[in-house]
Amino acid sequence: MTNVLKFSKMQGLGNDFMVVDGISANLSLTADEIRFWADRHFGIGFDQLLLVEKPQADSVDIDFRYRIFNADGSEVQQCGNGARCFARFVVDKGLTTKRDIRVETASGVIVLTLTDQGWVKVNMGAPNFLPQALPFDVPVESDQYELEVAGEHYQIGAVSMGNPHAVMRVTDLSTAPVAQLGEQIESHSLFPERVNVGFAEPVNRHQIKLRVYERGVAETLACGTGACAAMVVLRRLGEVDDAVTVSLPGGDLLIEWDGNPSHPVWMTGPAVQVFDGEIMRGVPN
Repeated sequence: MTNVLKFSKMQGLGNDFMVVDGISANLSLTADEIRFWADRHFGIGFDQLLLVEKPQADSVDIDFRYRIFNADGSEVQQCGNGARCFARFVVDKGLTTKRDIRVETASGVIVLTLTDQGWVKVNMGAPNFLPQALPFDVPVESDQYELEVAGEHYQIGAVSMGNPHAVMRVTDLSTAPVAQLGEQIESHSLFPERVNVGFAEPVNRHQIKLRVYERGVAETLACGTGACAAMVVLRRLGEVDDAVTVSLPGGDLLIEWDGNPSHPVWMTGPAVQVFDGEIMRGVPN
């Protein structure tokens, strides 16, 4: 194992990533290393680490495998902003010349498309509203659920976008208790694998303001799957149309879904390389 690891620092709407090429060199990263590198004072600093690998699936249609690790070292299934950065990375580093890239993830195959404007459009797959898909320990599927948190009752929607999301509709996003309530819902006993928590303010039928408390990270500047989750929950309630701009603290994403539960959600947005670097393997004493 080499002592030096090459990486790229990338960001999508301020949601930032350490991206590592696991194709050129077979890598096994430890949770301790990831937590150290994620530290914004002593390491590189990032919300997630993205690992590019060869596909495991025995198919000529799959180009890469995509693995995602949170800042706490835990591995998760999906990340929308990370997917766009993943596409930008494999093209910029010469790992592919394709404009449509099929990628294997822990939650299935996704398709990433580089647009003529340099943005990345992602087929995020169909939303899954079944509680067991998150998982969410409730007896039956519903558009809305009542959730008790610290003696108070809140209405949420719940959906899997390859990872679990709870979405709460709010009237004023600027005063929403994202840090406190987000942490309490993330680790709520009805979500045995924890959950990402979105606070969504519908502005009109074409725009949603959103803040997301991400599982294993806390609040981030942007969350791609969270933007998809907020849109589909509000679309299912009839509050927004088929194409919506989701405005997050880090910027805007275009989310498209026609309301058909078997049809995919499409996400379009930017992905930017910040810098390339090298860091020593291991964790200092």
